[in-house]
Amino acid sequence: MVTLIHSLADHSDDVNCCAFSSSCLATCSLDKTIRVYSLKDFTELPYSPLKGHTYAVHCCCFSPSGHFLASCSTDGTSVVWDAGDGQMLAVLEQPSSSPVRVCRFSPDSTCLVSGAADGSVVLWNVQSLKLYRSGSVKDGSLVACAFAPSGNFFVTGSSCGDLTVWDDKMRCLCNEKAHDLGVTCCDISSQPVSGGEHAFTYFQMASCGQDNQIKLWLILLADSSGIELKYKCTLNGHSAPVLACAFSHDGQMLVSGSVDKCVIIHETSTGNALHTLSQHTRYVTTCAFAPCSPLLATGSMDKTVNIWQFDLKQASAANAVENESKVAVEDWSEDDVSAWLCAQDLADFVGLFKRNNIDGKELLNLTKESLADELKIESLGLRNKVLQKIEALRMDVRTASVPVPDEFLCPITRELMKDPVIAADGYSYEREAMENWITNKRRSSPMTNLPLPSLMLTPNRTLKMAISRWLETQQK
Repeated sequence: MVTLIHSLADHSDDVNCCAFSSSCLATCSLDKTIRVYSLKDFTELPYSPLKGHTYAVHCCCFSPSGHFLASCSTDGTSVVWDAGDGQMLAVLEQPSSSPVRVCRFSPDSTCLVSGAADGSVVLWNVQSLKLYRSGSVKDGSLVACAFAPSGNFFVTGSSCGDLTVWDDKMRCLCNEKAHDLGVTCCDISSQPVSGGEHAFTYFQMASCGQDNQIKLWLILLADSSGIELKYKCTLNGHSAPVLACAFSHDGQMLVSGSVDKCVIIHETSTGNALHTLSQHTRYVTTCAFAPCSPLLATGSMDKTVNIWQFDLKQASAANAVENESKVAVEDWSEDDVSAWLCAQDLADFVGLFKRNNIDGKELLNLTKESLADELKIESLGLRNKVLQKIEALRMDVRTASVPVPDEFLCPITRELMKDPVIAADGYSYEREAMENWITNKRRSSPMTNLPLPSLMLTPNRTLKMAISRWLETQQK
């Protein structure tokens, strides 16, 4: 269903956002730049990279008309660019000069919303490039924003966990506590749904947060009662905070990216996970579907943007395969074992295993002796090869049944630590990961983003011993 067709590695620091127009892909980064690529061959446009910001660029978006590209930054500004030639059209300064975390165009391309770290939200007139109206949320930073397809309202999400619905006059229509640990992203499906015999229309909205969850909502537009935000369901699957979510153009799929380094494509009608993509090596910070082509872009703190091609027609089949793969190994049928053998380049053994009625439970119990005496595999090399694959499968089973304690995972890499050290912020990290963090001239804490009073790293021997003891129990 999904194929990786291209990987972009031009940014020199974390990728924070990616956005499509009908013909281009824009990406932005902590390296202060915005890069723009052609969708024909993914070559960078002549005017790229755009270098107008003085600090990290957090968000970028194209106007639906395709004429404009907007970006926003820690420098307290949103910049509007000509999407045709890259010319800077305006620098829009947030009234409070607070770092701007998110920006979005209205569906008719006449307005631009910018949300900042101090909770301020500004509605800009794109034609005059002047401030139209402004407001603010009570608590937290504004980190997420999405316009309804109708354009008469938009939703913002804050770091304190609230979703707020605003009308096009910047009046607050409703407010809902959505994620206890903070909202990180939200999106509204471009396809409205009729209420049938009832006199209302509703839109589907997704939000994600630091609580590892993705929530689906219904925004009801009733003739008499205005707007109502209703919780629909929660999509699970990620094992760490979810940083990004986005609907496909037809609203049938929702993609999400997480601190667990995975991208999950969900079917919105059922909530099922259609596919899990795990090619990124660091946190996945952004994801976006193209509006006019079967493309998906995902960006990460590994400094890359991956371009994926998908086929909606294969979604049902892929869903069936994905669900089958979730069956516990001990519950595998003989056919499941045959499929596993083929995937492990052991197809020559399919007939032998079937003749001996090897199912999942039997597979996990195979030993060097049973491979030789019962299955009559004479070659020592082949027996060792099969046994190595089975041992790897056993390890996967053990890992799946007993997840790694979160305190054993490095906050930077989300991998099991081998040489944990304590930094000046009081948190423990994998030594190599923290040394790389500091080497890249980052003197702030990866966990709190506050300045580190010292760059000294102290070995955490107690934690290292605890990890060793845990590993020993997993090997028994």
